[in-house]
Amino acid sequence: MSFLTLSQAAKAISKSKSTLNRAIKSGRLSAVRNEDGTFSIDPSELARAFPQNAPERAPMAHHEPDLERPGTEDSSKIAMLEQLLAREREALAREREVSTDLKEDRDRWRAQATGLLSDLRTAQEKAAPAASPEALPGSQPKGFWKRLFS
Repeated sequence: MSFLTLSQAAKAISKSKSTLNRAIKSGRLSAVRNEDGTFSIDPSELARAFPQNAPERAPMAHHEPDLERPGTEDSSKIAMLEQLLAREREALAREREVSTDLKEDRDRWRAQATGLLSDLRTAQEKAAPAASPEALPGSQPKGFWKRLFS
């Protein structure tokens, strides 16, 4: 069985070498890479990927099937990105739960602090008239000499 080089295969199907190279890279055409870096293409594989009986297709016809059915590499990338998106959505949901819990805690602490502050103010207002100097006339401190000689 004889294999064709990239140039021979391109001439056989009237396509450019770059078209065949893209088909090999995308996996549409199977080829064996030789030690010197060239490709060897099986003629039956070439006939499968590029049927000679088929009329020349418009450039858009090559791209439309790719849009409808992504290649295996694209499918794996899409699957990986969907998994990543799902994990990120789960992480976002957890962060939102934590944020909600922290806001509830903050509101409870604020209510407790407000209640304690109002209790403290009412206690100070009740204690203030009893400790005022007008309320206790004899409670003014004596000077040093008065304390010494009394």
